[in-house]
Amino acid sequence: MAGHSQFKNIMHRKGAQDIKRAKIFNKLAREITVAAKQGLPDPAMNPRLRAAIIAARQKNMPRDRIDRAIKSGEGGDAADYEAIRYEGYGPGGVAIIVEALTDNRNRTAPEIRTAFSKAGGALGETNSVSFMFQRLGVITYPASVASADAIFETAAEAGAENVDSEGEEHEVTTTVEGFSAVRDALEEKYGAANGSALEWRPVTFATPTPEQAEALFKLIDVLEDNDDVQTVSANAELSDELAQRLAAG
Repeated sequence: MAGHSQFKNIMHRKGAQDIKRAKIFNKLAREITVAAKQGLPDPAMNPRLRAAIIAARQKNMPRDRIDRAIKSGEGGDAADYEAIRYEGYGPGGVAIIVEALTDNRNRTAPEIRTAFSKAGGALGETNSVSFMFQRLGVITYPASVASADAIFETAAEAGAENVDSEGEEHEVTTTVEGFSAVRDALEEKYGAANGSALEWRPVTFATPTPEQAEALFKLIDVLEDNDDVQTVSANAELSDELAQRLAAG
């Protein structure tokens, strides 16, 4: 899993460097609006909305922007967004899962397909690569919030699958079904999490060449820049040297 963690961290750094704040806010607002429209507008009663608001706060999204997004969904005036998952292979045979919220799949699908094709990859059918990933709930806290033993005890009692307290943070993983219960138990004791979301984690990996890895990151940049794309997950495993070079830019 070290390779995935390393790759994931690089993706986060690139995202912080390359994606404009306004675009990030638009994506976050869309998720908040959809969550509020499909469930109750109260985050205490709507786990998806609560997770979306936490994600928005992590990116320093203004409170009034969050409130407007909630009201947009609550009022029923928001566009009808559809959650779609695209799957395919990028350079080096790297498996990629793209999650999107779109109000026009006839616009989004060709854009995603074109991005894959231009990068030398190919968009596949649904479930063509998801078998290489595991869907997990992931909750993170800074290491300073509590000891590893304390976090482990709370998480385990709530039904967590695993706790990794190496480095500067505690990472708790759960099943999809147990995600809300574990997150709520942790938040009740330790306050709001640094991050809480459902993620695709690879169980098998592809090792691209340096040239393929560079092309892969260009593809990920294009995908993340698409207004309809919410998340991009990949099963690339990189050497330390290559990871450092890509992280540098």
